[in-house]
Amino acid sequence: MILVVSYDEDHALAVVGRLEADGREVVRIDLADFPARGGISLDYTADGNPVHTLSTPTAHTPLDRCRVAWWRRVRPFTVDRALATAHDQSFAISETGQALHGLFHSLPCTWVNPPAMDEIAHRKPYQWEMARRTGLTLPRTLVTNQPERARRFIEEVGVGRTVFKAFIASATAWRETRLVRTEDLAALDAVRYAPVIFQEFVPGADLRVTIVGDRVFAAEIDASRTSYPVDMRMVVDEARVRRVTLPPALTRQLLCFMRSLGLVYGAIDLRRRPGGEYVFFEVNPAGQWLFVEERTGLPITEEVAALLSRLDGREPRRAGAVSSSAGRAG
Repeated sequence: MILVVSYDEDHALAVVGRLEADGREVVRIDLADFPARGGISLDYTADGNPVHTLSTPTAHTPLDRCRVAWWRRVRPFTVDRALATAHDQSFAISETGQALHGLFHSLPCTWVNPPAMDEIAHRKPYQWEMARRTGLTLPRTLVTNQPERARRFIEEVGVGRTVFKAFIASATAWRETRLVRTEDLAALDAVRYAPVIFQEFVPGADLRVTIVGDRVFAAEIDASRTSYPVDMRMVVDEARVRRVTLPPALTRQLLCFMRSLGLVYGAIDLRRRPGGEYVFFEVNPAGQWLFVEERTGLPITEEVAALLSRLDGREPRRAGAVSSSAGRAG
């Protein structure tokens, strides 16, 4: 059995659909069902063989046959509305987390990605340090909540040549990457409220490198001639998107970087300077790939499903040959 811990977002549904079409038994659990709508039963029996069962509005799932699990963009727990105080709600969430996360860590299965490693790998300063140790090139960067330190950094790098960004840009709190303009300097005192990432602006073409196990799928997203070249996420529909092959040395570095984070899957963002140097920005352990797949034909969905099938002990049926631009590491 393949366990998928995710909600009904498009990437999870695409992979689950492919697995089911290939005859795999898949169970999807949405953490947002717990504890308000979901049942948890961890029964440690007298004979020493525990029985672990999760129940949701759509499934009643014994997890003892689980050999592989996919941790994909989980949602927060939902508590019963009868719990009126923040104290009671916090207690219910804490107890649910203790039960479920303890269960997940105890399952004798392979995770893509291991939940604990996935969580820490989302922390950008940790990513940057692991990238630096791997030999990847980073842009000049400052993280600070000190307005005067931010002001000095901008003076050194230059107005119009410095960008600022948030650590997390979620759908509910979206923050695109922006260039620092002269009029922004008057608002720098607001930095004291929370740390801000300041970086040198790196001109060039973006690369989204999706790594699935030992497979590397690279796409160039050239937003340099779009209406917003600072952040390709804002103008993907305007940008030129094409599959590319990375230099072998860079491929080895990226795979080494992923291993250092303990990640099996990740979407890495790089930028290639006009002179050819590759600069590392970040890795998203739950990054999206469909927008790349749709524009380039890179078979990333197929490879995610194939990886889960292999880890489940069954070789997948291939829909067709994989393009040579999806390099396999040695």
